[in-house]
Amino acid sequence: MDFYEDDKSLLQRIINWTVDIILVVVFAWFTVYMFGTEVKIAGNSMAPALESGDVVLMNRLPAVLFGPDRFDLVVFEREDRKTNVKRVIGLPGETIQITGGYIYIDGKPLEAEDGLSEVSLAGLAEHPITLGKDEYFLLGDNRESSEDSRFINIGNVNREQIIGSVWIRILPVIRFGLTG
Repeated sequence: MDFYEDDKSLLQRIINWTVDIILVVVFAWFTVYMFGTEVKIAGNSMAPALESGDVVLMNRLPAVLFGPDRFDLVVFEREDRKTNVKRVIGLPGETIQITGGYIYIDGKPLEAEDGLSEVSLAGLAEHPITLGKDEYFLLGDNRESSEDSRFINIGNVNREQIIGSVWIRILPVIRFGLTG
């Protein structure tokens, strides 16, 4: 009888270990997928917030659950399958226009710090642009050197194109920290 109990106990321990290992692997994959995807910044369209060569981690959870908020830095996939990082300026249902060097949302000037409400080149937003229920208007912080929603090749960005928000800069180490 003891021999049978020892075999059952050994089998149960093996099953428990196997389940534990599977759970740890699944949790690790989920954590890395949701919070640890590295994105390398190419170009200076997000300067000074993000410089060319910076490496950031992307957080997918807010994009999946809620969608981005105004001024969030988001990673989105363009129609040509390239990924870009830009700042959310216009939210679904809003009307965006750039006139006289300033951004207007629903006819009111955008209130933002660090010159984020100023734009010299209006592009498509020279005329009012009304965003659809799942569309966002994105701009680079370095407005003079940014390919963003003002131009036809980017345009309004659908929520399904937004794959995450920039969470933390990991490289260069001297600039390590939260972004935003």
